[in-house]
Amino acid sequence: MKLSRIRALRGPNLWTQRTAIEVVVSCTSSEGSMLDVPGFETRLRERFPAISALRPVGQDVPVPLAHVLGLATLDLQAQSGCPVTYRRTTPTLEGGVFQVVVEYTQEAVGRRALELAQALCQTALDDSPFDLQLALAQLRDLDEDVRLGPSTGAIVDAALARGIPCRRMTKGSMVALGWGSRQRRIQAAEIDVTGAIAEAIAQDKQLTKKLLAAAGVPVPQGREVYNAEDAWVGAQEIGLPVVIKPKDGNQGKGVTVNISTREQLVAGYQTATQFSSQVLVERFLPGHDYRLLVVGDKLVAASRREAPHVVGDGVGNVRALVDSVNSDPRRGSGHATSLTKIRFDDIALACLADQGLAADSVPVLGQRVTLRRNANLSTGGTATDVTDDVHVEVAARAVEAAKMVGLDICGVDMVTDSIHHSLEERGGGVVEVNAAPGLRMHISPSFGKGRAVGEAIIQEMFGSHDDGRIPLVAVTGTNGKTTTVRLIAHLLGKSGLRVGMTNTDGVYIAGQRIETGDCSGPKSARNVLQHPDVDAAVLETARGGLLREGLAFDRCDVAVVTNVGSGDHLGLNYITTVQDLAVLKRVIVQNIASDGMAVLNAADPAVVAMAKHCVGAVTYFALDRNHPVMATHLALGQRAVYVQNGELIAEQGIQQWRLPLSEVPITLGGSIGFQVENVLAAVAAVWALGLDWEVARRALASFLSDSDNATGRFNLFQFRGATVIADYGHNPDAMTALVQAVQNMPGKRRSVVISGAGDRRDDVIRQQTQILGQAFDEVVLYQDQCQRGRADGEVIALLREGLAQALRVRVIQEITGEFVAIDTAMDKLGEGDLCLILVDQVEEALAYIRGKVAG
Repeated sequence: MKLSRIRALRGPNLWTQRTAIEVVVSCTSSEGSMLDVPGFETRLRERFPAISALRPVGQDVPVPLAHVLGLATLDLQAQSGCPVTYRRTTPTLEGGVFQVVVEYTQEAVGRRALELAQALCQTALDDSPFDLQLALAQLRDLDEDVRLGPSTGAIVDAALARGIPCRRMTKGSMVALGWGSRQRRIQAAEIDVTGAIAEAIAQDKQLTKKLLAAAGVPVPQGREVYNAEDAWVGAQEIGLPVVIKPKDGNQGKGVTVNISTREQLVAGYQTATQFSSQVLVERFLPGHDYRLLVVGDKLVAASRREAPHVVGDGVGNVRALVDSVNSDPRRGSGHATSLTKIRFDDIALACLADQGLAADSVPVLGQRVTLRRNANLSTGGTATDVTDDVHVEVAARAVEAAKMVGLDICGVDMVTDSIHHSLEERGGGVVEVNAAPGLRMHISPSFGKGRAVGEAIIQEMFGSHDDGRIPLVAVTGTNGKTTTVRLIAHLLGKSGLRVGMTNTDGVYIAGQRIETGDCSGPKSARNVLQHPDVDAAVLETARGGLLREGLAFDRCDVAVVTNVGSGDHLGLNYITTVQDLAVLKRVIVQNIASDGMAVLNAADPAVVAMAKHCVGAVTYFALDRNHPVMATHLALGQRAVYVQNGELIAEQGIQQWRLPLSEVPITLGGSIGFQVENVLAAVAAVWALGLDWEVARRALASFLSDSDNATGRFNLFQFRGATVIADYGHNPDAMTALVQAVQNMPGKRRSVVISGAGDRRDDVIRQQTQILGQAFDEVVLYQDQCQRGRADGEVIALLREGLAQALRVRVIQEITGEFVAIDTAMDKLGEGDLCLILVDQVEEALAYIRGKVAG
């Protein structure tokens, strides 16, 4: 069994809307059905008893090793605690070769599970050992290491439940919520509007106390101390017992409470200095330790925290009691679980000594033994929800403390003997204010009900209805994608929106190109959606990126499919037929919003078939209103865009919007059919987004067929009285459209300059010149810079073969070099001639042509 082309599909894809690992698995003939290998299934189940059934119950069907691999990959993840359910094994046209797709929740875990599944299958074949528990432990540990912690996870879960898209920005806890100019960002439980000064104040505990005291919030008396002796002097000034802690600590690290002797204070001072060079001593407030969570101007949760402890049973010693408590499955070593294991370290031993105990002491039945003097969950403490018990004045003090420091999300630590009464009445006070507070004690308290703190934070960030999304249009097809994308972006831009656009020329933000090259894949799309200056996104979605990673978004508002042709890289990556290609391209249609719109070419049956996979509405476009698909759709009162009597018409029911094509320069008064179709698709897309018709009219009038607006897409030049057309057409469907267009244009002598992409099939390369040969008098064939795996002269030979039956062609020239070919054709042009140049190096060739025209 050989694994190749392992890909992480990070968005909706050909197979599923879930994230998944895709791998190509090649099996030998003996691995065609692993259940026929004597003893294989028995050995497999001995090593992994929980693996699912390898074939349907009661069906004696062959099962390839690739199927077993996918099943094991899924089940290993599921058994380690990952919520995955989807898998698929699909045979390819190559014998013994399969595509295996398995869902993952964390990419690193999915990849590791695949490796372990391969090892498992091999051990079942070889009858060698496989350590299942070690494998599951590896996956669990890796999952805990890479997935979001409970605080960030709760906020992200709340965002996703609201339909807000989320993207992890780092391996840590920084996450972008929403898209473009409407996005917000969090890091753990800290939001993007939290000021650095507020955070600095919260870290300075002495300054925090000073500000709170000035606002009338009760705080314990205390001061900064500079050595152990000064700490003892300070403690006597304040009055014992006292608390000693780092001035800028967090999570209770280095804090020692209820100190009543000099020895305890010296030890506490040494502990505090391990975490900060600045140390505070303050009055110890008797009572319970409470954490109140403030979001915005509201108290949303409160917990009573208790220090880590065990209760004697009269039998076990302290160490055994701690081990018993730590065996609770809710307790883990990090922050991923609702509770943390109690640490049995030097601090715990010192705390035991203060109680006259040691690790091997046996507490009497019911005796409470404390292992820490602070109650932080991160050191093994527990939390009890008391949100409903908080006195209104206590809540008000918590909100005041957060406001005084300037924190939007704030954990306020209070000590008081009763949360049911005001702090002043009970002599309690605020002992600390925390930025980026941990949320797990409120989400999953040890006792009591969890609180929807993630939802409260999302409400604070986005209000009641905002989903953080910007209008998103995805465009795919064989031909016309880039021009349609540019048209839509132009129309939206003229309405005042800052548009982010991706296409095969680059990435554009508000009309400025920020990246060059073919940017029609998911990486470029993600960059646009992350850009803070983008109000709307128009994304060209090419087949390569879809196969490589899936979509960059969970859903779009408008999905445009221009057409599906046979020349679009068929034969690559197991996409071998037009039907395969249509299934791939309809992914954007399958992933539109429920209130979104699919814009489909009514004249293309493969595109029309996508309509039944659309959860939203459909707008059809075609040149002919009377096309059966168009006529039926319109009769049902649905939207359609078409051409009639030289006018573009957008119609729904009794409503019509009309625009003479004479006012749309890119169509040359309606004479260029494929450009008319691109305009129809673009108008349908912006109609779905509610664009004002007058804005659309003015925008279409200002979109010219030049190299600025539509680079490499039927760019027109005048040279010596001749018409020169530069285009990036590179498949048979594009050739047909170009021939139809130039046949509607005057031209005494017609010439064409063409090369061919070496990564296309032989018949596709020949077909291009077979089509062109019916419309041109002279052909200049050139070999471009990159033959893409072909030998020198091989592509030109195929192009010449395509001209064998071209009776109109009088002259055929073969040239090496694109610019030499351009010179060869243009230097022969005279008044009234027409020349079509099919460019390869688009921008360089256009610049060269412009230079010749300028003279």
